[in-house]
Amino acid sequence: MNSHPHIAIIGGGITGLAAALFLGRQGHRVTLLEREARAVSSDLDGDFVAWNRPSTPQALQPHLLRAPIRNVLRAAAPDVYAELLSLGATEHHDLAAFGPSLPEDVDLVTLRARRILLEAALSRAVQAEPTVTLRTDTPVTGLLTNPGEVPRVTGVRTAAGDITADLTLDAAGRRSHVHRWLAAAGARPPVTELQRTGIAYFCRWYRIDQTKPYTEPPRTGCLTPYVAFGVFPADNGCFALAVSISVEDPTRTALRDPEVYDAAARLFPSGAAWLALPHQPVSDVQIMAGLPNLWTALHDDQGPQVHGLLSIGDSAIHTNPTLGQGISLAILAADWLARQDPVDPGLPTAYHQFRVDTLRPWFDTQVGIDRARQDQVRDALRGVPDVPAPLERSALSFCAEQDIVVARARAQVAQMLRTPPQAYATPEIQDRVGAWLRANPEFTGPPPGPSRELWEQTVGRG
Repeated sequence: MNSHPHIAIIGGGITGLAAALFLGRQGHRVTLLEREARAVSSDLDGDFVAWNRPSTPQALQPHLLRAPIRNVLRAAAPDVYAELLSLGATEHHDLAAFGPSLPEDVDLVTLRARRILLEAALSRAVQAEPTVTLRTDTPVTGLLTNPGEVPRVTGVRTAAGDITADLTLDAAGRRSHVHRWLAAAGARPPVTELQRTGIAYFCRWYRIDQTKPYTEPPRTGCLTPYVAFGVFPADNGCFALAVSISVEDPTRTALRDPEVYDAAARLFPSGAAWLALPHQPVSDVQIMAGLPNLWTALHDDQGPQVHGLLSIGDSAIHTNPTLGQGISLAILAADWLARQDPVDPGLPTAYHQFRVDTLRPWFDTQVGIDRARQDQVRDALRGVPDVPAPLERSALSFCAEQDIVVARARAQVAQMLRTPPQAYATPEIQDRVGAWLRANPEFTGPPPGPSRELWEQTVGRG
């Protein structure tokens, strides 16, 4: 008899793929259940723009593959990391402008790649892993449970039959039905915290003609009181220009038009610079909205609300993507779980504590930023004059362009190694930013983006 625990995973997206691979490589038997009838193919460019995935709208949005992803893959799945690079992903060191990196800065590296490259590399490794069985076209329709004061999940129901498991992982994402199934089984309701951000995300993808010489322009983002803009270099010459805007803003609907979108992007200096490169659009305007910050826990003051089941990835925590934290949070959780005993009775409590200690600070960071941003956007749409941020806060990014110590602190936040209070609220950083301000008395804040009047002239009034 095979003594290794059997683990069923609901959802074959990046979270499910990573968890299946990491657990399988610990010797556990894993069944990965994906409702889609197909997996990513060898035609990544074709899949990227033509694969209709209504349940995964984030697939076409730009992603930030931050240090936690790189670090975990290099340690737990170096073959996957090598595959990513072979597919065209590139490493970008946050302190590259200051010359050769120091040993203490080894983690300050972002991977530039479209999401589908990571999905492809993980999928290929999973399909080659003998301990993992991937079943596509197999939607999970319910849970197998044993009743009790705290129900125990013993597996899943599918249209093709029941599958028993020692541990079930819910990696079904934002649209998971697991909480409804747990309620039917008599479990206490999950602990949830919800913050609606009211933001819509627009992006368009382009590819640089790499047969012609070019120099990559700066990719400085821009944050106005009513719209945010960013540039996202990716793999194989691809880059995305992204706009986030309030769902209450009447001009947002005009951004669906590719010509209007490109004209709006050119209102920002970095957008104009990237669109001046020899390039071709490779997608229409992609739209995603309705993404709140949501924290969900299957553990309350009384302890676990269920045994035999844990939630991971977007099923357990998802954040507004402006900080690009989602995949990193999922990979960190999958890596932690792979190093535990899947049948340990204390696993639910230990997992909850890991999430509180390691993941929760980043959720709180996103919520704090979004609350402040919501107030700013609402005031702007109502004609309330904008209140500039304190100069010390605005100056930090500009100081970081010249001061490697401040740049390192900013990179540590960007790579999710230290939270903003940990990185910035130190006497050394405050002193250096203060010295930069004294040396630059003309600094009054970041350059503004397009005025509201120019924005409406370009995009329309809605």
